[in-house]
Order: sequence, then structure tokens, then C-alpha cells
Amino acid sequence: MSKIALTPGGSFFAQSDAPLFTPEDFSSDEKLMIDTAEQFCRSEVMPHLEAIDHQEDGLMPKLIRKAGDLGLCGIDSPDEYGGLGLGKNLAARILEFMSLNGSMSVTYGITSGISQVGLSLFGTEAQKAQFLPKLTSGEWIGAYALSEPNSGSDALSATTSAVQKGDKWVLNGTKMWISNARWADLFLVMAKIDGEKFSAFLVNRDTPGLSIGREEYKMGLKGSSTARIVLDNAEIPLDNLLYEPGKGHHVAFNALNIGRFKLSSMSIGPARDAIGLAAAYARDRKQFGKSLNEFGLIQKKLALAMSWFFVAESMIYRTGALIDDAFDECGGTIDGNRRAAEEYSIECSACKVFSTEAEAWIIDEMLQIYGGYGFTEEFPIARHYRDARVSRIYEGTNEINRVFLADRLQKKVQSGQVSLGSDQGFLEGLACEAMKRPLTNQIEIGAASDLVLYAYALQSAERRAKRLGGLAEEMVKLARIDLRSKAALAWQTLTGEAITIPAPAKVDIQLISDAALHHEGPARFN
Repeated sequence: MSKIALTPGGSFFAQSDAPLFTPEDFSSDEKLMIDTAEQFCRSEVMPHLEAIDHQEDGLMPKLIRKAGDLGLCGIDSPDEYGGLGLGKNLAARILEFMSLNGSMSVTYGITSGISQVGLSLFGTEAQKAQFLPKLTSGEWIGAYALSEPNSGSDALSATTSAVQKGDKWVLNGTKMWISNARWADLFLVMAKIDGEKFSAFLVNRDTPGLSIGREEYKMGLKGSSTARIVLDNAEIPLDNLLYEPGKGHHVAFNALNIGRFKLSSMSIGPARDAIGLAAAYARDRKQFGKSLNEFGLIQKKLALAMSWFFVAESMIYRTGALIDDAFDECGGTIDGNRRAAEEYSIECSACKVFSTEAEAWIIDEMLQIYGGYGFTEEFPIARHYRDARVSRIYEGTNEINRVFLADRLQKKVQSGQVSLGSDQGFLEGLACEAMKRPLTNQIEIGAASDLVLYAYALQSAERRAKRLGGLAEEMVKLARIDLRSKAALAWQTLTGEAITIPAPAKVDIQLISDAALHHEGPARFN
């Protein structure tokens, strides 16, 4: 197992000598696949956003099939079942560039990700042979059915039931907010056997007794399908039980661990596009006889957006490499897959929270650059604004992820699985002290979690910037100022005590802003 992060007996923050993976480390062949994904999204998806938003009949399934033809629908699924058998980090990077539009992002992300990962990790050979090739080829679209009308974050309180009758399972219940419901051919459904044993089942679309409700009238992601599925005495073969009776939580929650990591990449994809759009607008739009990009406050917005993006990107792909290391070390068996998927669950939650909140802030500020035009549907930034809001809700709300992060890390520290390290910087020191405290309520838990994820994020970016120099170092200087201020507020919330923030370094705002204009978005340091 890698010794970069949460390894048995390892240290969360004392990692200065450990190897670091960054987006620059993808191989030339991998970068070619990433470029293919971006070109597909820009040429096949972005010209048709209005048709996608109106769910033009057959359009989204057609796009998924085209993506499958390019090999994009099974990047990290086993090659013997039609996938490419490559890493989850590469799959996430490809997903980032398939996510320039939110509706395509969620449709593609679910069918290539969370609907497949449980099957890939926990399925029998027969189950994988039956179902995976159709998903990895894009012939089928997949869906993940966990939430219920009265069961969201508290997933284990689900009431959907499964009863064995002869050679069939009979399922009854309602699943809510199911992405891809309209188009899905295969549903991964969580239900309780005999009302007690939380379990996972593979349910075909044509199963008698399965019906799809009306489309939800959503604020954003209008081009994605979201609906209820109703199971009314739906009969499926006994062999469609995935993994073991009563162990569906292993399937559901480990799919969510990987899903949260990939959602981080899904979130910075739209943020990347929003920065590019705002940079182009700032360069072309003139007020008071000058282009907007010549005004200091506009430059600062672009610079901060670039900096937050750089930090999010750094922590995501660092984490993805850790996950791939865990699968290389432990994977191959069902138990090994489970342990690998669980190993970096804390980092996955940290990435999910940080990147989705960075996405929200970036897109909001990029819309501000447009002024009144940004509030109209005539400009594409409005669609990004609507679509981004749900990122902080699904795959576990950011609130529940904060609770999970602090609780899981404290348990690992107390059990001796993880030490908090020594010789920390300002943020790392605060995070370590926070984890040593008894956290008595959710306000304290949330503040402690913030300190941990800020420290992990900044450390990832600092180490990457040390390698890259120049622009990257300036972006980290700027991000450090912002993150230290946020950390000081979190510390005050946790302890009731004020803390002195180290003096900030001088930052070349214009250099960062000019880079956004030159690259029409975040730079790719390849």
C-alpha cells in the first residue's frame, strides 16, 4: 500500500518525502485519451445544448453510444468485459473533460461510473459477463437506485423490500431522484431482504412490475433524466442478488466512495469551462473605454478562480493515484476490492466537499463578470450556474460528508491506524489539533472537517506548485491567503478562540489573470 496518506500506522500530513501524482504525470497515451474526451464533448455535446436541455428524443442515448464507440464508457472496468481495465484516476480525468456540460456529465458519469463500479468490484463472473459489456460499450445506460422519498442521507433506513419466492426475488418499494431513470437499461437497486438485510440487486428495465415515474421538474441539469422508479411485485432471478445478503452496504457505500471522488472531477469540469467563458467575455467586453480584464477587481476574480481550480485539481488527482495504488495492492478479489475502495474514503469526501464548493464559488464569480448578461439565458454561464447547485447535494450532501470525514479520521487516529504527523505548517497544525479534541456537536464536527480538508487541499497544491514553479506558485500563494482566513474562522468556530494568521506573501494577481485570458481557462501544465 502507498505510504502517502491514510495507511495503517501511517501519517496523514507528514508526507513531504512521499511521491506525488499530479495531472502532469499522465502518460502521453493517457493524455491522448483525455484529449479525445474533450474533443468529443466540444464537438458532439456543446453544439446541442438546447436540444439536450429539452431532452430531445433519443439524443442522450445516442451520445452515450458514441462515447462507448470511442472506448470512453468503460475506462476503469475490467478489460475482459469490454472495459479498458485502466485506472480510476484516468477515468476521473476523462470524466472531467466529458463534464463541460452538466447534463451530459451526470448521464455519462452515472453510466460509466457508479452504475458499473459495484458490479465490477462485487459481481460474480457470470454477472459481470452478462451485464458489463453492454454498459462499457454504451449500448446500455446504467442507473444507481439508493435514495427513497423518506431515505436520503440516512440510506440504511430504506424500506424497499425483497422477499424470496421460489426461484425469484420479489421487490417492492419506491426509489427517488434516480439519475438516468428515463434511459436506463439496468438499475442497481438497494433493498432489504425480509425487511432487515440491506442488500443490492441488479434489475433490468424490462422487469415486470418496474415502472418509471414522471421526470422531476428540476432547477438545473434539465438535459439529464431524474425520476422515481416504482417496484410493484417486481420479480428478478435469484442470481441477480449482487454480493451477499445483508452486505449491500458494502456495495452501496464503496460505490459512493469512488463516486464522490469522480464527482469531484465532474464538478471542476464545468468550473474549467466557466473560467474560460468569463475570461473571453472579460477580454471582449468594454466599459469606460477599457476591456473588463483591465480592471483590478475583475482580474482578482479571475485570479482567485484559477487558484481555487488549481487547488481542487491538485487534491483530486493526488487522491486518485492513491486509490489506484490501493487497488494495485489489494484488488483482484472481492474482499480486496472492498478494502481498496474503503482505504481513501476520507480523502474522497474531502475532495467532494472542496471541489463542489469551489465549483459553486467559481461559477458564481464568473457569472458576476458578465454583469446583467450573466443573469440571462442568452449566455452559457447561466446554465452552468443552475447545473452546479446540485453538486453539493448528491453523492452524500456536503454536510453528511463533513460528519463522515471527521468521525472516520478520529476513529482511525484513536485505533492507531493513522498518526497525525509532525512538523506541520499552519493549516496542518490546526487540523491535527482539531482532530485531538472531543467533537461534541455537528457545528464542531463541521469546523474540524473544514480544517482537515483545507489542509489536505493546500498541501496537495503546494507540493505540485513546488515542482511546476512560476504561475503555479503564484496561484498557491493566493489560495493560501484565502484558505488560511477560512481556517482561522473554522478554528474560532471550533474553539471560541481567535488565532493570528501568518503574514501573507505578495501575489502577482495580474500574472494569474493574464494566464486565464491567454489559456481561455485554467492552464494545462503538460
